[in-house]
Amino acid sequence: MTAYLAHFLVMVGIYAILALSLNLLIGYSGIFSLAHAAIYGIGAYASALAALKLGVGFWGGMAIAAGVGAFASALVAIPSLRVAGDYYVVASFGLQVVMLAVFMNWTDLTNGHAGLPGIPRPKLFGWVIDQPFEYVFLAAAFAVLTWAICRRLTHSAFGRVLQAIRDDEIAAQAMGKNVVLVKIVIACISSALGAMAGSLYAHYITYINPSSFALHESIFIATLVILGGSERLAGPIVGAFVLLAIPEALKFLAIPDTVAAPMRQIIYGALLIIFMLVRPEGILGRARARAQ
Repeated sequence: MTAYLAHFLVMVGIYAILALSLNLLIGYSGIFSLAHAAIYGIGAYASALAALKLGVGFWGGMAIAAGVGAFASALVAIPSLRVAGDYYVVASFGLQVVMLAVFMNWTDLTNGHAGLPGIPRPKLFGWVIDQPFEYVFLAAAFAVLTWAICRRLTHSAFGRVLQAIRDDEIAAQAMGKNVVLVKIVIACISSALGAMAGSLYAHYITYINPSSFALHESIFIATLVILGGSERLAGPIVGAFVLLAIPEALKFLAIPDTVAAPMRQIIYGALLIIFMLVRPEGILGRARARAQ
């Protein structure tokens, strides 16, 4: 039971990082992305490959993962965010599809569907973090760090520019703000943080394969933000805890796996519909005044 609880808390920490990082785009910048699972996977594979092929430790692998994640995001953000409209949504969907194909088909690098086993656990001053609750503290530390970074960004002058762009991009541009540069920078920061979560996941599970980074995972991460409440840093954390608790609760009902998986998706969909109708700002989101 102790190991089970520890695993749940580790996954809450990892998904909290993913949701917080995506909230920088959705909640504070008004940019919707369908590629966060791809960024998550890029971070996982980059860190795992750095450890397995280059002999780089967890900390160096996480730095590489953050850099590669930011670079991949920049490749999409630079051309698509220069154009007004929803081009970034389409471009991010393209990144998701392309990266999943790379994970599955570049077998010389990623080992395809067989995945990458034997990823080493993190070490801190020679101490191997291999016990469940030790990893809880590591995941919690990175979740707190991510929260602190997001808070610093959103409560700064840069954050106020982000919110101005979200509310009225044309007005922000008329005030002399470099709208395109700001959006590209926040997309890269969001992806760097999301890739860090991928590194944490890879070194925790010690095995990764492409199935963990498919499109439905991107939708799930976006759901954490929407249900928890965007525009507030605590919202995605609450969303991660609530939505990860649902499948765990189903396990205690002795429901067969063939029924539990589709039931989980039905519950997620029903929650989205209910919140869109009753509380579109999410559990902790700020309600906005509606036009009369």
